[in-house]
Amino acid sequence: MEVEVKRVRTAIGRAQKGLVDRESIAEAVVLCAVAGEHLLVIGPPGTGKSEAVRRVAEQLGGRYFEYLVGRFTEPNELFGPIDLRRLREGVVEVETAGMLPEAEVAFLDEVFLGSTAILNTLLGMLNERVFRRGRTALPVALRVCVGASNALPDDPALAAFADRFLARVFLDGVADMRLEELLEVGWAGERPKPATERPLDALDALAEAARACDLRAVQPVVGQAVRRLRGAGIELSDRRAVRSQRLIAAAAALDGRSAATPADLWVLPMIAPTADDQATAQEVLADLIADARSEALVHAAEQFSRGRTARAARLTATGRELLEAVGDTPDDRLRVEAVLREIDAGFAHSEMPEDLALVRARLTHVLDDQAPAA
Repeated sequence: MEVEVKRVRTAIGRAQKGLVDRESIAEAVVLCAVAGEHLLVIGPPGTGKSEAVRRVAEQLGGRYFEYLVGRFTEPNELFGPIDLRRLREGVVEVETAGMLPEAEVAFLDEVFLGSTAILNTLLGMLNERVFRRGRTALPVALRVCVGASNALPDDPALAAFADRFLARVFLDGVADMRLEELLEVGWAGERPKPATERPLDALDALAEAARACDLRAVQPVVGQAVRRLRGAGIELSDRRAVRSQRLIAAAAALDGRSAATPADLWVLPMIAPTADDQATAQEVLADLIADARSEALVHAAEQFSRGRTARAARLTATGRELLEAVGDTPDDRLRVEAVLREIDAGFAHSEMPEDLALVRARLTHVLDDQAPAA
């Protein structure tokens, strides 16, 4: 499994190049693909939702389908047109070539604007991985569908449809401390090159490993977590509680382990339905997820756990990437200084994990080497 883990991690890293404050979306897409679940991204327009998903799909090498759904979108715009030759024979069949039923990764923007016919067909694809329309009934290869919207729906019927998206990511604008980075990357306009291989088969191998993951060590803690969340007023259906284990197993598989540990419990706030619920979940589960972390999904683990262990892991990974790419330009020096400031703001020297302390020392040496001679 080590080879597959490395290939998928490489794909994630390539997809994240040029993403500013949106790295966790790319990681959440991969987590859900390994878990066999779907992701809902909620945030205002222009916050990079589609760009992050598109980059992941490019790096995984799978067939990708993307569509902006509107109130007047017809089912054939997503699923394909009716086969007119068969229709003359009185048979309703759909030509699905290049459409959603043949996609391996899909992004549906403003998904809640779809008609009843569209949403009902989507339910079968999301739940059963089967596309049904007329006499057409096809198994679909969909690993993950990412739905996006500016806000969660108020309509109870749409809320039931939204429940099929197990994991949630809520977005705001890019953090103030990263605005200069956003401007620089946006002006450069660089995109990662398309993948030369197809890591989707490695992702499938990890998905199989996740299905066989040993969860016995964490199931009592998950039960305790679900009771706390419900006690805090967060509505969690039994289905969401059970399927949260898929995210835990996927996190373990992406870190190359066949058994889940408390380190993987950072995914639990992802199943909370609203942004406020997620904030509440992070508070009531603080002691259960304080030591959670991920070697593969460092940004997402930090965002959802808000724990020092995950933060140290992310800073260590960021520092190592910077050390591999740093040059002697003023911009490189500013990046090193920014990472050092964040490390020192978050960790006292006496409490700093060994790996992070080593990275900090190396970054400090880089600054010393670049310092102008007196």
